[in-house]
Amino acid sequence: MRDVLGAAAVGDAELAEMVAAQLGVDAVQLLSVTAEVAPYDLEALNTAGRYWVHGTAATDQADSATYRFFVKVVQSWERSPVFQMVPAEMRAEALAMIPWEREPAVYRSDLGDRLPDGLSMPAARRVADVDGASAAIWLDAVDAEAVRWDGPRFERAARLLGRLSASPRVAPLGAIGELPRLHRRYADGRLAGQVLPALHDDDLWRHPVMAAGFDPDVRDGLRAAAARLPEYLHELDTAPVSTIHGDACPRNLLVRRGSAGDGSFVLIDYGFWGRAPVGFDLSQLLLGEVQTGERAASDLPALEEAVVPAYVAGLADEGLQVDLGVVQRTHVLLAMLFNGLSAMPLELLGGPPDDEAVRVTRERCGMARFLLELEASTKPLR
Repeated sequence: MRDVLGAAAVGDAELAEMVAAQLGVDAVQLLSVTAEVAPYDLEALNTAGRYWVHGTAATDQADSATYRFFVKVVQSWERSPVFQMVPAEMRAEALAMIPWEREPAVYRSDLGDRLPDGLSMPAARRVADVDGASAAIWLDAVDAEAVRWDGPRFERAARLLGRLSASPRVAPLGAIGELPRLHRRYADGRLAGQVLPALHDDDLWRHPVMAAGFDPDVRDGLRAAAARLPEYLHELDTAPVSTIHGDACPRNLLVRRGSAGDGSFVLIDYGFWGRAPVGFDLSQLLLGEVQTGERAASDLPALEEAVVPAYVAGLADEGLQVDLGVVQRTHVLLAMLFNGLSAMPLELLGGPPDDEAVRVTRERCGMARFLLELEASTKPLR
């Protein structure tokens, strides 16, 4: 086990204690232990490794019971190769924007006891610092079912995210990892240092993938939106602030096997947890699968009509009354800021201009077009 897990490994005695807790018994005898790397198709700046640990154990009640853990090692993203591309003068702020300590702190908290009905989180059996810039998190594995999300599932998730956002019980934990005026810090950091220069780089738009997949009228619309950025930021300064998960895409809202019909979700990945203007979590819920090429941008108008009213209803469930128009405007400004202006798939431009790269780029273009049209249709916050 240690060969695979490295510094995240534990001894047999501690593993037996975690297995007993998972199985709900006083003690176990370990019969087998297997540790292996968990495959994952998306890189995360703060993640150093993902692993499965599983096996069998004998208990007073069974000769052989199975157990399974998901082990995640989080780290400061200064250890990521991507960090080396950050200009030296921006590195301190870049590190502050994504504090690695946030996710371990959430798993050390009692958030699981505070979540609204319909949301849960994996039990954290061990959260331990590996060194001064990383930690290992041992979670009970979630037996998740792969389901294709439809409109009602998005609607249910949006309502629960609204409840999470407004919950008085959850609110005290929103301070974990909080970055005040998140929208302005993001604009002054990544947007100013990377996104806006790329958006105005004519050579980038002549790249074969961009030329084949991104319409010039959408490019021009994004450039015009970038010019209005000071106005957007001023509007967001006036918006209500609430708790956010921070990356509430369908990948992070697991459907536990056997629960597909009850509308519940297991919420994972708390690396962007904190507080932000109300409606923040709608962006990744709505756009996450389009960004990864898993959903067509043509689905967005119908989903938008479903999720925003559901989110507002979730706010009201927890006693927070916010006008639908305010939430929709705040949501679209946040989506434009964090997703629309950066719709160019920079991560694909280093590879071959194949059909898949062009397809994903076209969907990103469709997403950007949708956001531009939505922004034009909503009333500014005044």
